[in-house]
Amino acid sequence: MIVEQLSLVDFRNYAAADVTLHAGTNVFVGRNGQGKTNLAEAIGYFATLGSHRVSQDAPMVRDGADAAIVRTRLAHGERRVILEAQLNRSGSNKARVNGSNVKTAELPRYAQVVLFAPEDLQIVRGDPSARRRFADQLLIQRAPRMAGVLSDYDRVLKQRTALLKSARARGIRGDELTTLDVWDDKLVQLGTQVIRARLALAHDLRSPVTEAYETIAGADHRPELEWLLSVDGGESDDDDEVGESADLPHAAVVPERSADDVAAAFRERLAAKRTAELERGVTLVGPHRDDLLMRVRGLPVKGYASHGESWSVALSLRLASAQLLREHSMLGDPVLILDDVFAELDADRRARLAHVVAGFEQVIVTAAVEADVPDELRARTVYVEAGTIREAPDE
Repeated sequence: MIVEQLSLVDFRNYAAADVTLHAGTNVFVGRNGQGKTNLAEAIGYFATLGSHRVSQDAPMVRDGADAAIVRTRLAHGERRVILEAQLNRSGSNKARVNGSNVKTAELPRYAQVVLFAPEDLQIVRGDPSARRRFADQLLIQRAPRMAGVLSDYDRVLKQRTALLKSARARGIRGDELTTLDVWDDKLVQLGTQVIRARLALAHDLRSPVTEAYETIAGADHRPELEWLLSVDGGESDDDDEVGESADLPHAAVVPERSADDVAAAFRERLAAKRTAELERGVTLVGPHRDDLLMRVRGLPVKGYASHGESWSVALSLRLASAQLLREHSMLGDPVLILDDVFAELDADRRARLAHVVAGFEQVIVTAAVEADVPDELRARTVYVEAGTIREAPDE
């Protein structure tokens, strides 16, 4: 897949912008705060329906505007497709494919992007929410229907949690709250799909993560991935320090776990936690409470890995994601975006990463310092300054 054209209206610091891109490597150079990352963010939105920097869409709308328009022309071999997303500051977003209105959830069917950024370090060092977000964005690219499943799960979760808070405020006991059973059924149905998809993803990532880690780090530190599931009794919370003990429980890393098995465990755990949920007014069981545990050398990355090892794991997760999409997608190679990554890496990791990504159909690199970009990736350079874009004079 190739991004041939990108157009922006009222997106971040761009009142209007048009940029042409080519197969191979495209390098955007500019000082921090000029708009390089905004271009990467806009391209990535079509693949994941989200930003790698913020959890909400409103910050992507230019100050003073009600909506942002992002439009791109993609090439899939000889076929061309034009995607458009309207990001509204309030209300639902809108989308078009070749001029026809579609649901926003349809956009990832046409675009696949793997984006590397300094924020990726939070996947391995940050709260569980960062790891869930990484997994779910990759799930959407592998199976676009998961965008609808995840959205429906979030909606049901909010409604169920609102009911719990209301019951707590009114002093209602668990056996008196019969309407909660209805929301339990919906939560279990949707949550089971999310859990099974995440387990399958972790299984499929294991081999490519191992290969990518050895390529980036130059050593085999036995990277491992597994899910700590709240439905199995694993307690995870974004405010808790999860993954800091080498003796944490292990989830079964299997390609399949039956829906009946997951649903039964889900229901049993919900029943056991109902009193606690009513006391706190919070839904304590479900995929929104799970954590993706990562280890190297048999120890959790969070709390034990060095800075270099943590970066190697983060890069390996992205490279493994690209490899999965490359092997199983009908769209060709995913577009690779390296957003200010090289400034964070030592010379050895820069060279190793450049060598790996150079073989993809299209690579987009952003850098504050042009010299940070390895020579192997300097095919075409574009300069970005205060929301304006210009190509290098010799191009």
